[in-house]
Amino acid sequence: MLATGKKLARSALLLRAAASNCRWQSTNRSSTFTLPDDTYKLHRLDSSPSHKVTLTRDDLLSYYYDMNVIREMEETARDLYQKTDPNKKKYIRGFLHLYVGQEACAVGMERAITKEDAVITAYRCHGWTYLRGASVRSILAELMGRDTGCAKGKGGSMHMYTKNFYGGNGIVGAQVPLGAGIAFALKYNGTDRVCLSLYGDGAANQGQVFEAYNMAALWKLPCLFICENNVYGMGTSVARASASTDFYTRGDYIPGIKVNGQDVLAVREATKWCADYMRAGKGPLVMELYTYRFHGHSMSDPGKIYRSAEEVRQARDLRDPIFILRRYALEGNLATTEELDDVAMKAQQHVEAEKELAMKDSVLPPSELYTHIYTNQGDMVVRGSDLYTSNKTV
Repeated sequence: MLATGKKLARSALLLRAAASNCRWQSTNRSSTFTLPDDTYKLHRLDSSPSHKVTLTRDDLLSYYYDMNVIREMEETARDLYQKTDPNKKKYIRGFLHLYVGQEACAVGMERAITKEDAVITAYRCHGWTYLRGASVRSILAELMGRDTGCAKGKGGSMHMYTKNFYGGNGIVGAQVPLGAGIAFALKYNGTDRVCLSLYGDGAANQGQVFEAYNMAALWKLPCLFICENNVYGMGTSVARASASTDFYTRGDYIPGIKVNGQDVLAVREATKWCADYMRAGKGPLVMELYTYRFHGHSMSDPGKIYRSAEEVRQARDLRDPIFILRRYALEGNLATTEELDDVAMKAQQHVEAEKELAMKDSVLPPSELYTHIYTNQGDMVVRGSDLYTSNKTV
């Protein structure tokens, strides 16, 4: 019933956008908005990001396009996960964690930093891979184990990389100390670059997180520790798993800030403020983004046992980050409904075209099991999983 309604709404959107023949054009038009008083909560900070934010038409359309691309790419991956090829094999195998509902987090953060800054995250990483520079084709190809994948088809859903994007990490919380290490390298080499080290509320109680906090504070590393609090760690609510759910205060001696993660402008403003703070040599910060995932933890989780359908429906109706940005656009007179529909249609068409290309790409041959084992590995024989299988590295 819900899927059918979604498809009908999507079809109506495409028809309306196609019929409008509208084209969005660049202008220098902008609007200023005042964020609600409760947008930010502070810990050991005397000042906060501004509650007055300016949004230009160009930025609006760019944010809106990227958020729709991520949403459509994730829904496309979800569809592919449930389908099989002509040989009855699944197009996407293994784990698949979707970012639907959390798009404002990644888009807001990416637009507040530079391409030379570093990002490392957990396994809900497809949107970040796209924003950091990988094509939709290479991401979908990676999910399907194709040789054109951004990790050459060998990483899959949880291990994607591109320039200054360090994954995609499958071990819960393990990326947090790696992020501190990246920040250490950035400072050691005398740059003014910063590192965003993301993790979920489910990883927030890991000991390695607090060890990373300690080292980052001692050495004043330019590391922004970001807890994407989507309310559930797998199927366990934060209230049942954490004695303190104020994740932005968890750094104790490290200042922190809590931000509405569904509002791309709030995320952008807060991240820019944090980046400026760290570039000034003041050390690390902890930022909590209060967000929500619309699907289950992964494709193996229907997301219905530990939360009600009404809760999810209300989140989709009231907290959808794409609808929130759309409201900014209309209230600020930055774009019309027809223009926004046209942007959404273009995003959908782009993802569809990239999917078709990825599906035609070649699946990795078995010989690829023996490559990328060592750097400059040369010509050597590697044994397979039994005494009778071996292959030369190439």
